[in-house]
Amino acid sequence: MRSPVPGLSASEGDKVSDSTPLLQDAPQAEAAPVCCSARYNLAVLAFFGFFVLYALRVNLSVALVDMVDSNTTLADNRTSKECAEHSTSNKVLRTSTGKRYQWDAETQGWILGSFFYGYIITQIPGGYVASKVGGKLLLGFGILGTAVFTLFTPIAADLGVGALIMLRALEGLGEGVTFPAMHAMWSAWAPPLERSKLLSISYAGAQLGTVISLPLSGIICFYMNWTYVFYLFGIVGIIWFVLWIWLVSETPETHKTISHQEKEYILSSLKNQLSSQKSVPWIPILKSLPLWAIVVAHFSYNWIFYTLLTLLPTYMKEILRFNVQENGILSAVPYFGCWLCMIMSGQAADHLRAKWNFSTICVRRVFSLIGMIGPAVFLVAAGFIGCDYSLAVAFLTISTTLGGFCSSGFSINHLDIAPSYAGILLGITNTFATIPGMVGPVIAKSLTPEETGTKKAGEEQY
Repeated sequence: MRSPVPGLSASEGDKVSDSTPLLQDAPQAEAAPVCCSARYNLAVLAFFGFFVLYALRVNLSVALVDMVDSNTTLADNRTSKECAEHSTSNKVLRTSTGKRYQWDAETQGWILGSFFYGYIITQIPGGYVASKVGGKLLLGFGILGTAVFTLFTPIAADLGVGALIMLRALEGLGEGVTFPAMHAMWSAWAPPLERSKLLSISYAGAQLGTVISLPLSGIICFYMNWTYVFYLFGIVGIIWFVLWIWLVSETPETHKTISHQEKEYILSSLKNQLSSQKSVPWIPILKSLPLWAIVVAHFSYNWIFYTLLTLLPTYMKEILRFNVQENGILSAVPYFGCWLCMIMSGQAADHLRAKWNFSTICVRRVFSLIGMIGPAVFLVAAGFIGCDYSLAVAFLTISTTLGGFCSSGFSINHLDIAPSYAGILLGITNTFATIPGMVGPVIAKSLTPEETGTKKAGEEQY
């Protein structure tokens, strides 16, 4: 049976074919228990790692609302049409000791997008290095570097826009290696019929990190000032790094406390999955149609995802007129739904494959379609509801929640088509999928004042 990635060994192609359950013709060790297992402990630690990762990434989206002088926003107003201001907006006293900056909408767009200029550079190199030396240290130091740079954000802001943009790009460099590194680790840890569950658990941390960091950032800005947002999450990132280095092993063979049963279960299930080829088959990889199908899916999904991730707090403040505290909480609601959907879809996907004999390709396609079409429909609908606050939050929540199905769709398909090179494949697809994060905020921020016909809220909302 032919491999989806031309040039890979026949044994690899057999195991990524459209037949399920995987390894059905090969003898397997009995499945090891889930409770207290090394592979699920890794998933939990990875979960908290991606929690920290996204907290470090999105905190600026909320803090920026509080960093910008409202008089600068006032200068961008183009029309008198606006949503009504909330009656309770000015009744709660708050501190306002953080320094404010004269950054117009276009400058804010460049600041929000600058992270991705670093992020895009290290995707493929990160996947390649992880395939050669492993993902543990690469992932750990990637998050550590981002955490340390985050601590210097207030200083960079004082130095000027250029310094802040450069710092955010450096943070992107650190985060760029993380997803390819994690994929590379899972290629050695995740039994084929547990991939959806293990990867959805680990990557769901990103959504919960967004859920917690958005309202927490708003609360910190409301009662303290925006500088503490960066200090808090930077310190948390350093603490996680220490735990990661101490508790995680690169492979099951090097894990000190893994049970013999679990080790045999993992190794036997992956025995015919991984390639013994030392060099990376770059030409067959780049000629692979399944890979480019994942590229298209990843790019399309991330256009919606990154647009909301970076601009939802701005929309909540400038269009729906919520104050900074309400802003953080309401901006987080959609990602809570996505987090729940990721966890449940991972369980459902592996159940369909293992118990109901659904083909792997069928499960990946169906979950990807739900996770792409659903968010698009509700996001477009949100653009036609005007100032209906409840409906706006509901549509955005449904849109983001349905996107969670993609975590068991195209997002982990790299491990299905070529487990040995999963980190490299993810680096390639994520390189293209980072482009929406680079250009989306700049386009949206530059178009909003003049093109959308919606007034920006210049007055203080808190």
